[in-house]
Amino acid sequence: MTYTFYKYQGTGNDFIIIDNRDMSFNRNDNTLVAKLCDRRFGIGADGLMLLQNKPGYDFEMVYYNSDGNESSMCGNGGRCIVAFAHKLGLLNEKARFTAIDGDHEAILEVSQVSLKMADVNEIEKNGDFYFLSTGSPHYVKFVKDVEHYNVFEEGKKVRYNERFKEKGTNVNFIEKQNNLLFVRTYERGVEGETYSCGTGVTAAALIAALTGTATSAENCVIKTLGGNLNVRFIRKSENSFDNIWLEGPATFVFKGEITL
Repeated sequence: MTYTFYKYQGTGNDFIIIDNRDMSFNRNDNTLVAKLCDRRFGIGADGLMLLQNKPGYDFEMVYYNSDGNESSMCGNGGRCIVAFAHKLGLLNEKARFTAIDGDHEAILEVSQVSLKMADVNEIEKNGDFYFLSTGSPHYVKFVKDVEHYNVFEEGKKVRYNERFKEKGTNVNFIEKQNNLLFVRTYERGVEGETYSCGTGVTAAALIAALTGTATSAENCVIKTLGGNLNVRFIRKSENSFDNIWLEGPATFVFKGEITL
């Protein structure tokens, strides 16, 4: 069968997006998803998204990790699929869509997309790390010299430890550098480091706010391997935040067809 696809990236976090409003793509075929995401034998991507119809919304987002499994929320993916929906003519400068973690709003400004993330009402402090969900689970730890840190090996140890090995977690290593936060992420489902992770960047920004290392009381500028992002938020209490917005570029790369 031949599939038409679109490739998008947000600060180097890259995605295959398929317009599945006609429901022609079998969303239960995990092997097919993994094959399409394979960087040697397929198109290559950190994940795959389906854009589908949903009554009362501009669209529904269905997200898969590159291992083929349907996954929790992806922040950069959410921003990219909003840009894709705009390209299809489904919306103008504002979007309202639904994903696995609930409803989302987004605002488009030229090549920038601002995505409203889920509220965070619980943050665990456990020794030298923090754990929270920003639509996906995240382990966050401050380290020194994050630029040269062995993210793959250290992230893998956490992702497969006794606590997290069954369901997995994303693992973020962070360091304050001047007036921004450098974040590197090991992603479950990719099972390696990605150039950027939207829910991870969001989690890191909130922990930076919690520890007084954010850019300001309601904002944090984030550096990733793939570029810079910005996170805005309002702190409601010691461990809760709302009105959280992930902001940054969402870039169309190319359109293609693949026959399998």
